[in-house]
Amino acid sequence: MTFVWGLGKRPGWVGARVFCAQREEAGQGASPAAKMGKKSKKEKKVKGAEKTAAKMEKKVSKRAKKEQEDLEALIAEFQTLDAKKTQVVETSCPPPSPRLNASLSAHPEKDELILFGGEYFNGKKTFLYNELLVYNIRKNSWAKLDIPNPPPRRCAHQAVVVAQGGGQLWVFGGEFASPDGEQFYHYKDLWVLHLASKTWEQIKASGGPSGRSGHRMVVCKRQLILFGGFHESARDYIYYNDVYAFNLDTFAWTKLTPSGIAPAPRSGCHLATTPEGNILVYGGYSKQRIKKDVDKGTLHTDLFLLKAESSDKWTWARISSSGVKPTPRSGFSVAVGPSNRSLLFGGVHDEEEEEDLEGDFFNDIYFYDLAKNRWFPGQLKGPKTEKKKRRRGPAAKTGCEGGESEEQLPPGPVEIVKEVVAEDGTIMTIKQVISAPELELQDPESEDEEDGTGDEASGQQVEPCPRSNAMLAVKHGVLYVYGGMFEVGDRQFTLNDLYAIDLHKMEEWKVLVEMDPKTQEWLEDSESDDEGDVEGAEGGDEEDEEEEEDEEEDSDDAEGEDEAEEDHPAVQPDEKYTDYLSRTEQYWVKLARQKMGPDAKEKKMVKVGHAMAKAFHEGSA
Repeated sequence: MTFVWGLGKRPGWVGARVFCAQREEAGQGASPAAKMGKKSKKEKKVKGAEKTAAKMEKKVSKRAKKEQEDLEALIAEFQTLDAKKTQVVETSCPPPSPRLNASLSAHPEKDELILFGGEYFNGKKTFLYNELLVYNIRKNSWAKLDIPNPPPRRCAHQAVVVAQGGGQLWVFGGEFASPDGEQFYHYKDLWVLHLASKTWEQIKASGGPSGRSGHRMVVCKRQLILFGGFHESARDYIYYNDVYAFNLDTFAWTKLTPSGIAPAPRSGCHLATTPEGNILVYGGYSKQRIKKDVDKGTLHTDLFLLKAESSDKWTWARISSSGVKPTPRSGFSVAVGPSNRSLLFGGVHDEEEEEDLEGDFFNDIYFYDLAKNRWFPGQLKGPKTEKKKRRRGPAAKTGCEGGESEEQLPPGPVEIVKEVVAEDGTIMTIKQVISAPELELQDPESEDEEDGTGDEASGQQVEPCPRSNAMLAVKHGVLYVYGGMFEVGDRQFTLNDLYAIDLHKMEEWKVLVEMDPKTQEWLEDSESDDEGDVEGAEGGDEEDEEEEEDEEEDSDDAEGEDEAEEDHPAVQPDEKYTDYLSRTEQYWVKLARQKMGPDAKEKKMVKVGHAMAKAFHEGSA
């Protein structure tokens, strides 16, 4: 199952669904005899069932209240630790640990990016952060900024930058999760980080939004506009479509009451401010309970405009856009680029196969022209030598800076399969569905291969791997993409890499921080059962996982030894195993598929293929 944290797609709903089912069964209508005032055995049974349901409801309510108190106590404990910070301390540090659902913001006056909060799940425990980390663009370096009295740890919040008083970072809401990931606390607090003085300040203003996460917030003139989000408790969940405005001059909240038909409640949507001071809403995710034990999720693809008729009058209108729209997805990330264009990056589309959910992850970019009401895919132009090649092609029009193209495109989406090798030897097979307009993006890579530059020049190193819930920021027309996650089978990979691309040129991605395979920890349910609660931002012990995988490799190596004498791809002089595997992995997986037959599971096939490649490499050393 795809974990899209902050979008309301979580495991752990079984208890609430069971309770609701029991409650509905227990609360069925009384018999005709009861209606006539006669006490029958059936009536007594119904009364008894009602009493049982009432007791259960009271018990669940107490449990929910206790869980809320437990989370508040845990949050208070973390705040006590934070209170020990009495002065601002800035220290150089390595790139941040893997995370998702944090916020990445561009400093309004300096060449810096500000990373705050986020979460990390290692298969066993959930970790929340309230670290403040600063990326120096010119130096390509990170620093940790410890400031007294910060906001509590959270993820799926919203942060926006305002260019006043030396720069301000405004943060609202988000959620805190217990270490086991079963309990959630939703914040409704508002904070501002004064970037010049390096001080946090909590703004206490009444009339604001309820506690939530997965909402969206933008700056519109002298206001913060907040829309949507969701809240879940031990018994239920709710998605919002309400709109609030926070006045940056009076420090007062106002709940807006726009006329017209509003978007359906949702979280994780695309919110942007138009040049005219209106608000654009696109997409998002929601779910609703359609019967006792069944929740139905919806990927929204509609587009709405919240129009400011006057300072206190707003109107909702559903609008149609032109161009090539993004394929349906959730967990996408958004930012505002140059030339009045907002952009959408990545995301995931879940498809149900039998009893499992398989997610197709994306690493594409879609631009939305806020002035022309038009979508178009971000297409890489490639190096200058590649531009010349494309100019020779028919009907090539480049009428905008972002690489918009009007040429005839081949129909239908194409599925591309990529494989990444982790430090522990796990082969991660990534399925990427690319719509027809994006196929042009692949052309520079195929031409590179024809010119003999090889796989390394045109492979994974020149673009971020497909992912959801990444963090985006734009500074000086350059898009920065940090972290996020993707899944392979039942395993979740949380990233800590950093990529950049010039949105004016759209020539190529640059790798600023590579993913560190050593940070890819995953603990199965049977592992680390005796671990205590972890309070820090570090992952758990990897020894159990490594031992288990070593045993699997030892058993699989025997299968690989029988293949050593066949005509396999040769190991080049002084070639490391990881380099050899990245060059030949498709061959070995294909060989494993031939040996194991069509009914074998994909995860097992890639493991066996990896084991055979390792055995052959070691035998050739």
